[in-house]
Amino acid sequence: MSERNTVMRSLHDIGLAAWFGGSLMGAVGLNRAIRNAMKEPVLASRIASAGWAAWAPVNAAAIGAHLVGGAGLLGTNSARVAYQSGVGASTIAKTVLTGAALAATAYSRVLGKKIELASSPDFEDQEAAADHPVELEQAQRHLAMLQWALPALTAGVLVLNALHGEQQRPEQQKAGMLRRAASPLAVAGGSGMAAVRRAGHHIPMTVRC
Repeated sequence: MSERNTVMRSLHDIGLAAWFGGSLMGAVGLNRAIRNAMKEPVLASRIASAGWAAWAPVNAAAIGAHLVGGAGLLGTNSARVAYQSGVGASTIAKTVLTGAALAATAYSRVLGKKIELASSPDFEDQEAAADHPVELEQAQRHLAMLQWALPALTAGVLVLNALHGEQQRPEQQKAGMLRRAASPLAVAGGSGMAAVRRAGHHIPMTVRC
């Protein structure tokens, strides 16, 4: 049986590509270009903050598309996650990395807002920055680290995505199900091979989660 999920896979992959690519370009290109062009730290911070703020809505849309597509593919591949050895573990790892990337993205925006307000020429913005719970120097240090951590985390998700693509190969599915059926837990339950046979009728052979 084969099944296509082009829309969900496209949302998943394009969203992740934009999330990774945007964070890497910002860390490598935007930040470095502004540091080299601007000798005044406050002005450099203001321009960098404006650049990241302009990217934030696009990044949010990309993350949303990735999560929607990932949820759709996970639902489609639920049988493989349950019955193919190795798929469950890689799915958990991918979920953990995605959660870490989401947390890093959200915290980066909080820190970026602090720097944006502190570097603004508007007195009201500077007052708001003073009330912000994070100190400016701490925000700058943490943001510098997170802007490199984000490409690393999303690159890890891309690697696991590639692994899921390999695990969808028919020979990998067959070998994974046989390993799962031969596991001590499945043998003790007396239903390993029966579960594999049942799942085999419902597993799409061309979809990855």
